Amino acid sequence: MSKPMTKTELVKQLADEMSADKKTATAALDALAAVVSKAVADGGAVTIPGIGKVTCRERPERQVRNPATGETMTKAADKVVKVTIAKSLKDVVNG
Repeated sequence: MSKPMTKTELVKQLADEMSADKKTATAALDALAAVVSKAVADGGAVTIPGIGKVTCRERPERQVRNPATGETMTKAADKVVKVTIAKSLKDVVNG
């Protein structure tokens, strides 16, 4: 398995793909992150074509167990971000 792509590498690839400079690519990437973050934090979902769908899901209060002590405790309700991968990306990865 190869190393994950860093933001610098992603910006360079994005700039090449867009035929733009790195400053423009960085701005586009930051804007995308801001839009997705705001939409998901507000309880919505964002579909990025060819990548997947990012959603926020609420989990109810539940009982959990501390593996070190075996103690059972109640964990408060919380939210979790979920990413569902697009079928087109799965098809590309699986050949």
